[in-house]
This record gives sequence, structure tokens and C-alpha cells, in this order.
Amino acid sequence: MRLTSFTDYSLRVLLYLAARPGNRATIGEIAGAFDISENHLMKVAHFLGKADFLVTSRGKHGGLSLARPAEKINLGQLVRLTETRALPAECFDRHTNRCVIAPVCQLKGALMEAVKAFNSVLDRYTLADITGNRDALGKILFIDPPSRHRGRAARPA
Repeated sequence: MRLTSFTDYSLRVLLYLAARPGNRATIGEIAGAFDISENHLMKVAHFLGKADFLVTSRGKHGGLSLARPAEKINLGQLVRLTETRALPAECFDRHTNRCVIAPVCQLKGALMEAVKAFNSVLDRYTLADITGNRDALGKILFIDPPSRHRGRAARPA
């Protein structure tokens, strides 16, 4: 199963913030760390704020922060919220399904089992579980690594 960019970016925002617990970050900082679009991250941050994963604040001391401890952010819950239309095959959507073998196909059952297993594994992990290596994450995310960003010159150390 391939995650959408929206889910990927949602996970990246949460990882970034969990790597520096108690700190705020701007969309620009996170976008720069991952070399991704600020416009996309604005949509992600808005969604994560509405879903109570983030606290968003404006102004001079504004930014993004986790709305709850990393131990209370379940990855399975997040992925299910962000992957609302992620269907493993056409036959899962009865309104758009045009597969001629759908009435007799047994693949759908196997795919449904795989999706349930995928979600079950993610349900066992929290944001804290995947950010236990804060020091290593910090070295990559908070100090601009040389030549990591496409088309940008390396910054002198």
C-alpha cells in the first residue's frame, strides 16, 4: 500500500515536532528541513490542527506544536484519517468499479485482509515509538546537511 503525499507530509510534520518536544516550529522551517512545498504543508497543518494533532498559533511567537504528547499520537489513527479515499483496488468503490470479474473475484478478500494487517501494525505504534532517536533526527533536520537540498549549494560548516 502506498501512502498519499498528504499522509507522508502529515507524518513528517509530526516527526519534526516530536524530535524537539516542547518547541514550536514554523511551516517554513519544516518545509525547509524536508525540502517540500510550504503550500502543501499549510494544508497539512490546517488538517492536523482541526484533527487535534497540532496546536497552531499565529503572530510573532506563533508556529506549530504537538497538541498532545507523542505517546498519545497513534500512527494507525493518523493514517486512517489522512487516507480516507485510499482503496487498494478499483473494486472497493462500488460507484466507480468497472471490473468485469468483480462479482466472482476472490482477490478483493485478500486485499482487504492486507489492508487490515497494514492498519493493525500501524495501530501498535505511536509517534514516540518512531522518534526515540531524537539526536539522530536532530542532526539531519535541524542542521542543514551539505548538498541535501536539490539545486541548492552546500552551506559552509
